[in-house]
Amino acid sequence: MVTLNPNQGPTSGGNQVIITGSAFTGATSVKFGTKSASFTVNSDTQITATAPSNSSAVQVVITTPSGNSTPVWYFYILPPSKSSLSNTAGPLTGATTTLTGSNLYTTTSVTFGGTPAASFDAVNDNTVDIVAPTVTTPATAAISITTKGGTTNGLTFSFVAAPTVTSMDPTAGPDYGGTPSTVIGTNFSDVTDVIYGTDSAAFQLIDDSTLVSYSPGGTGTVPITVRSAGGDDTSQSFTYNVTP
Repeated sequence: MVTLNPNQGPTSGGNQVIITGSAFTGATSVKFGTKSASFTVNSDTQITATAPSNSSAVQVVITTPSGNSTPVWYFYILPPSKSSLSNTAGPLTGATTTLTGSNLYTTTSVTFGGTPAASFDAVNDNTVDIVAPTVTTPATAAISITTKGGTTNGLTFSFVAAPTVTSMDPTAGPDYGGTPSTVIGTNFSDVTDVIYGTDSAAFQLIDDSTLVSYSPGGTGTVPITVRSAGGDDTSQSFTYNVTP
């Protein structure tokens, strides 16, 4: 009985394959389909062969002075391709994204700028769910996906620090809205939304530490959420005064 380890590899070839069997001494040929492979006879029971390039599954046959071995299958895997990320930015810790592409079901590695992902799950041939590694500072990293068919690059992911609000003035205004409030803090450059209760407000970014938000209409006292891909700050609130 002949076995291959591994029994699959990239269509580009070059994979080192350990062939185990018997009566290999004096072997004159190792063929992957119609293509001859370079090989070394390690012992009477083992051969190391380099898989040539191919585009589909082929049968491997070893020729020895006593004849041909029983054919065994070797499977060629198409290289991966990527099309998009569900999120292209996220927090420094625990960021998640889903990569969509093709030929992804044999994914063996996902890295962000060379750092391995915290975890990943090849859901199917077109989708990989990814938990990004933890980083200590904001950065943009290139994502690399490796499968048994090869490696694909070209997508990037940005790690964003969460906004932190230290003050807001004023914190009250008429119930019909329109009150401009100056918000002071840090990491405002990536802010995507300022929310009064459940209502998004218009805002103007001044710099990384200052923005001006304009209250929508409302009633009572509501929490203020300053949101970015890096997270939320909910430390402030705004009170609506009833208009006579």
